[in-house]
Order: sequence, then structure tokens, then C-alpha cells
Amino acid sequence: MTQYFDFKKALAELQSGKGLIGEDGVLTPLIKQLIIAASKAELEQHLDSNQQPNCKNSISKKTVKSSVVQFELKIPRDRTGSFGLQLFKKKSNQAKC
Repeated sequence: MTQYFDFKKALAELQSGKGLIGEDGVLTPLIKQLIIAASKAELEQHLDSNQQPNCKNSISKKTVKSSVVQFELKIPRDRTGSFGLQLFKKKSNQAKC
């Protein structure tokens, strides 16, 4: 189930002195949600545009590093292995954000 970013909670955490970015930063859950949504959308687009029969085939774990945060994600995969996220280069964990 998708957990939605709570802006009121984030504002309260900022006001209490919690950092904006970093491992426990206020924006970390939002960045993670955006990357997950983007990866799912990229896979759907890839499957829709692919001429060969192909389908979703589980997930793979990936440690993601951006300029502001590092965390582990579950990235969707396709059966033929032809899908690669545009957000990351192959064999890379550095996000373009």
C-alpha cells in the first residue's frame, strides 16, 4: 500500500528542528515516493511500447543515492530484461535528481 507524504507532519518536523534532507530528512519519504512512481510509470510505458511479448517480472532491490539522500528501493523488472530505468544508468545507483 502506498504511504502518502504528510505535509502537516513534515512542517511540524521542520519546526521542531529536523533536517530537510539526509537519511532521516523531512523530504526523504517524498523523494522516495517520486522515484518509485517514476520507475513504475517507466516500466508501464516500456511494456506498452514493446513490440515483443513482455510482462512484469518481480522487483529488484537497489540502493539509490541522490545529491540529497540515500535509501533502498524496490525497482520493477520485466520478463525479458530489456527494461532499464531512465532515471538511472545501468549498473549505477546515482539518481539524476
